[in-house]
Amino acid sequence: MASTETASSETAVSGTAVSGTASSDLAGLEAGLDALDAVPVERPPLRRVLLHKVLPPVTAVVLVLAVWKLLVVAGVTADYKLPDPSAVWHSLRELWLQGTLFDIIWTSVSRGLLGFLAALALGTPLGLLVARVPFVRAALGPILSGLQSLPSVAWVPAAVIWLGITDAAMYAVILLGAVPSIANGLVSGIDQVPPLYLRAGRTLGATGARGARHVLLPAALPGYIAGLKQGWAFAWRSLMAAELIASSPDLGLGLGQYLENARTDSDMPGVLLGILLILFVGIAIDLAVFSPLERRVLRTRGLAAK
Repeated sequence: MASTETASSETAVSGTAVSGTASSDLAGLEAGLDALDAVPVERPPLRRVLLHKVLPPVTAVVLVLAVWKLLVVAGVTADYKLPDPSAVWHSLRELWLQGTLFDIIWTSVSRGLLGFLAALALGTPLGLLVARVPFVRAALGPILSGLQSLPSVAWVPAAVIWLGITDAAMYAVILLGAVPSIANGLVSGIDQVPPLYLRAGRTLGATGARGARHVLLPAALPGYIAGLKQGWAFAWRSLMAAELIASSPDLGLGLGQYLENARTDSDMPGVLLGILLILFVGIAIDLAVFSPLERRVLRTRGLAAK
């Protein structure tokens, strides 16, 4: 009898110890998960931003200018083929003094942004349909992939014949270049959404359009943002191709037409300035809009600390 009571006591103590150990392990696991979820969001110090974000691109630009200047001084080619950097700066200064620099840039940027917003409005529902409807995916999926690989400049002659040398032709070329990239980016993002999210959404009543808005799109945001970045790149490239080929005084002077005018006049400093301005605008839009948006999305998912 005594041995039975002793055994029962030992069993109870052992059970208590096991329960305490399990509780301790569970608490440790929860603390570890909380630590994983807690992504630091504090603003980095200015010195680190300057050192890691500003200094590398500035250094790269300085090196490119130095190599450019050395090639000019060494006389590797004629001046009309590779002008001095100061000649390009002089062309930029002339546009500034004439008051036409920002007008030229804004003519192209306004077209590009408006065309991109139209492509966004068309590409998003198209991507949802392709991702969620098997028949539509089988029918349009290969076509979207083919359109994405087709050079945008190939659409310019057709757009000019259909719509004339007008703004409508410019926007048509932008749409044909950007919509497939946006749609394919969304399709890729939706394909990576865990099925558990969809089942949980259906259980909570998020079906149809509500499910797409509250479950699919938020879960597919990383792939969607990547598609938007690529869509903007295609939109900008398409617009520059259209402005280079379908230039007309009625369209206003944009960056593409400025570049074509400089080529016609054999103005190599103007040609290089046009190329640099096109590059600058593309990089500026990406750094000002898409990169911060991408970092924010990744940070909210614990995938980026800064």
